[in-house]
Amino acid sequence: MNVRASNDRNSATRAPHGWRDALVAVLAGTLAMLVTAALGLWAAGAAGLPGGAFPRVVAAVVVMAVGGSVGLAGDAGSLVGAQAGLSVLPLSVTLAGALPIAYGFLRPLRHRAVAGGRELAGWAGRVAALWAVVLIVLSLLARHTFTLPAESLTGDGSGTGDAFGDVLGDSARVGFRADIPLTVVIGLVWLAGVLVLALLVSRRAPLPARLVRFQETVRPAASAMVALLLASVALGVVAGLVVMVVRGHPAQTLAVILLGLPNLVWLAFTLGLGASWEGKVQGPFGLPMPQVLDSVLRTPDLSTVNLRTLADQDGRVWWLLVVTALLVLGAAFLMAVRSPARMRPWQHALHLAVALTLTVMLIGLTAAVSARYGLSLLGIGDLGGGLGGEVSLRPKLWTALGIAFLWGLVAGFLGGLAASRMHRLHGEVPPDDRP
Repeated sequence: MNVRASNDRNSATRAPHGWRDALVAVLAGTLAMLVTAALGLWAAGAAGLPGGAFPRVVAAVVVMAVGGSVGLAGDAGSLVGAQAGLSVLPLSVTLAGALPIAYGFLRPLRHRAVAGGRELAGWAGRVAALWAVVLIVLSLLARHTFTLPAESLTGDGSGTGDAFGDVLGDSARVGFRADIPLTVVIGLVWLAGVLVLALLVSRRAPLPARLVRFQETVRPAASAMVALLLASVALGVVAGLVVMVVRGHPAQTLAVILLGLPNLVWLAFTLGLGASWEGKVQGPFGLPMPQVLDSVLRTPDLSTVNLRTLADQDGRVWWLLVVTALLVLGAAFLMAVRSPARMRPWQHALHLAVALTLTVMLIGLTAAVSARYGLSLLGIGDLGGGLGGEVSLRPKLWTALGIAFLWGLVAGFLGGLAASRMHRLHGEVPPDDRP
């Protein structure tokens, strides 16, 4: 027992990672998120916001990208109030930060077979401490109040507009402010998820000795799911560039790519599996989304979004089923060939079913959208139908999880069969099959 403790202490002493490595990882992730958010907002036309608000809006988007809380509020005197709520993750910014942080966390651990739990916890703690400082700084920056002239809200000077202008006074104020404590807590949970996922996906990262026995079943499935998600994003980038060239509107397309591309492609992936979402778009505003999706959602009541309802608008949507099948089968084969040759097809089927179900659950929780905005007089109703609106989109989660589990069973079994042929061609025959 003493020898083991001594070995743990020596391992920690020889650890090649420290505060400098943690700082590099955190700064790389933060910079990637800031640049991605800034470019996306610039393409969306936010660079011209008044009062030097652009850097603060960029900070707010980064805070939202890690799940932080940014509240929206405003007023126009004692009678009129602005009400707004926004719950959406700009997943392009999220992904831009998660990848360098995960790489920076894993890099000092490469070429190691086993690492002690205390060592990994200490290394993660350094990264988390610096990340908490970054979250506090971003939250302090993510606050601003805009002053809107009354005439911008009251129309063209009609009698009703003039009366409304008298109520509003000289100006109206709307703004946003990040909740620092909540942002730090959620941001640290986000970081923990990134680091744990990085350890699960990497085939070279060391694990504590007690967890090594799980890597043969968990790591191939986890890495296959991450490869599937990244491949779908890559396909989305290609499609976005094609749309940019063929249909024009390069700034709008670039804004979608840099701010919310994973939101769209991962939504499309679940639709290709056969899942359904429900939501609506009301009012003059909306979120960046394809026209076919906006058409389905822009109804008075909740609308169901699935392949059938989308195909009623554009028959090419059925190609999502083909692309999704190829992605899932590719992930199944990748998982199976990275697994030990002794595993049977039914085991691959079970592993992929669980992994794909968890992946769809993650997509459902992160890609959901909820936004509401409007003005109220004395706290009652919305003023001006053109100034209020609502955007919502959420999955029918339990049905989606069941569908994902069935897809995983079938694709995992087929991938296991294909991989067994591959193993045999390379002479990797399971012990039970040897004469």
